[in-house]
Parts: sequence; structure tokens; C-alpha cells
Amino acid sequence: MSDLRSLLLRRGPLLAAALLLCALPFYLDAFWLRIGLFSMAAAIGAVGLGLLSGTAGQLSLGHAFFLAVGAYGYVWLAGEPGPGLPPAVALVLAVLLAGAAGGLFSPVAGRVKGIYLGVATLALVFLGHHVLLTADSVTGGFNGRSVPPLELGGFAFDGSGPGLTVLGVPFGAEERLWYLGLTLFAVTWFTARGLLRGRPGRALLALRDSETAASVMGVHVARYRSAAFVVSSMYAGLAGVLLALSFRRVVPDYFSLALSVDYLAMIVIGGLGSVAGATAGAVFVTALPLLMTRYADQLPLVAAPGSGDGSIGPTEASRYLYGAAIVAVLLFAPDGLHGLARRARARLRRRAPAPGAPGAGPVPSAAASPVTTDTTDTTARAKEHTP
Repeated sequence: MSDLRSLLLRRGPLLAAALLLCALPFYLDAFWLRIGLFSMAAAIGAVGLGLLSGTAGQLSLGHAFFLAVGAYGYVWLAGEPGPGLPPAVALVLAVLLAGAAGGLFSPVAGRVKGIYLGVATLALVFLGHHVLLTADSVTGGFNGRSVPPLELGGFAFDGSGPGLTVLGVPFGAEERLWYLGLTLFAVTWFTARGLLRGRPGRALLALRDSETAASVMGVHVARYRSAAFVVSSMYAGLAGVLLALSFRRVVPDYFSLALSVDYLAMIVIGGLGSVAGATAGAVFVTALPLLMTRYADQLPLVAAPGSGDGSIGPTEASRYLYGAAIVAVLLFAPDGLHGLARRARARLRRRAPAPGAPGAGPVPSAAASPVTTDTTDTTARAKEHTP
């Protein structure tokens, strides 16, 4: 019984979070689901950059390039003009294509480090943007291309085809893509945590702390640095595919240097070297401008989009805010949001009395969940959806 209780204490919060995320599409409208989709896509890419920069200690300013490879790779492989492959096959191949792009750059990543690697990856962003603008037959040029919808076994994730209603809630594109994004994020979460807790993660941490000491311990420095770059590129490619499916159209201007800077902000704010921290930072940086845009008319000193009166727009205001958050993190919490949460949990454990100690409350017994689901009402509840 004690083992089961300790297991529930360790895994209970994660299980509760998973159940909450699965239930959200039944209650949230399209705007909030889109924020969640963009945040999950950003979290997948941020986890990959966290492995590269936070764990392996390699600075990369070219993350937007590998997101573009994944997004445009899927669009071209699954669309016309292009091979017209099944979308699921195109998704897998697009991720592998991003990994191959990282593999082509990995000899540089294996031999260059620090600011020099950052400058080298910066060149990828400008080179990639030029290719996206000029390769019209593949990328569609400046206007971009529409994204072919993902289909699995005849089930379309864009909401086309027969209408789907679950427990009285109509499932459109946002609801269907939500569960796809949640599945991809869960795969990213567990594979990244497994990698960090295994031998590769220990080797990358040793490599970050001291290349000389890691080499003495038998770590092949160039091989592990190159492998970290390839794995990070594959995560970025997967994030690019999910972003493309969420936006439904890809344009070159989205994959600019500003996007790479946003990803650096995510892992710094969340906490370097932490999967949970990268996720928290991704949600913060992604959701903030969208929320400020929606509620701009209710915020002081922030003008509504397109007002043209010279005031600060929501996008600029959000960048100022998370820029200030970066400064605050560097000054007061170098380990980011993840470190703050870890220290808060440690304080709560020290203050909480142990079970059976004087002052400790009774141990709650297992009880049936008070939440019940009423399946008798078959009337579809109206929800806001994207036209």
C-alpha cells in the first residue's frame, strides 16, 4: 500500500495534468484551442532546442530553419506540386528530412562551439529564407502554400468529411488537431526525458560541463555534439509540421530570425536543460502575444492592432514583457521557471507534516470520482470554430 501511495504521489500530478488536457476540448472555444495548439508545437521545438543548448551546451540561432524544413517538407511531400504522398508518410519523412538537414550541418556542430556555432547557425536562417522566397515551385514563393490536411485511416484532422460529435460537443478542426498535438507532445516529452535520464543525457551533461573531462571519461565529443544537433533538428521538424497543420498555410516570413530568438527566450525563461521548463517557457512566450492581441482594448498603454495612433501594439508589448522576463530570470532565477517550481515544492515538503506525525490530517481514502458524465443529452452544444 505504501508503494502504491508513493507512486500516486509521484505520478499523480502528471496523470491529473494529462486528464485535464484531454478534457479541455469539450469546454474551450476555438481561440483557446488554437493557443494550446501553437503552444504545443512551440513546446516540441523548445524541448529540442533545450536538449541542444541547455543540455549539450551548444548555442544555436538557426532553429527557425529546421522548423521551416519540417513545415515545407510536409507541404511539398503531401501536396501538389510534389510527390503527393499519404499525409502520414509525409509527416514522418518531413521529420526525417529535418534530421537529415541537421546531419548535413552536424560536422560543423561537432567542431565549432560557443558564439562561433551561433553565428554559423545564424547563416542557416538567412540562407533558408532566401531559398523559401526563390524556390517557387516547391515553396510557393512569397505567398507560401496551403497545407494539405492530415488524414489517418480516412479520418481528416481538418474537420472535413462527416461531422463528428462527441458527448454532445461538435469536433471541428481545432478539437481534432488538439489530440494530434497532444499525442505528438507526449511522445516528445517521454522520449526527451528518457534520453536525459539515460547514458546519452549523462554524456551530454558531462560534455556541457567540461569537454576535457568528458573526453577522459570516454565520451566521443564530436559524435555526441553532432548527434545532439540531429536530434534537436528532428524535434524542430516535428514542431514545424504541427505548426503548418495549425496555421493551414505556410509563408516564408514566419520562419525568420525573430522565431529563433523566440525559441531561445523560451528555454531561458523556462530553465535550461529541463523538459518541463522548456514547455513552460514555450507556453509563456507563445500565449502572451495572442492573449494581449485579444484583450488589447482592455489593457493600459496597449493599442488595438491596426489602430495606427503610434501607441505600442500587443505584439511589441508582449516582446517587451518577455524581454523583461529574461532579464529577471537571469538576475534572480538563473534556472528559470522550472527552478522556481522545484524550490517551491521543496519548501512545501519541508513545511508539510509527515503522515502519522502530530498535526497531520487523516490520510484520505480512495473514493469514486465525483465527476460524472451525462450521455443522455445528444444535443450538440454550440462552439466557436474557425470559418
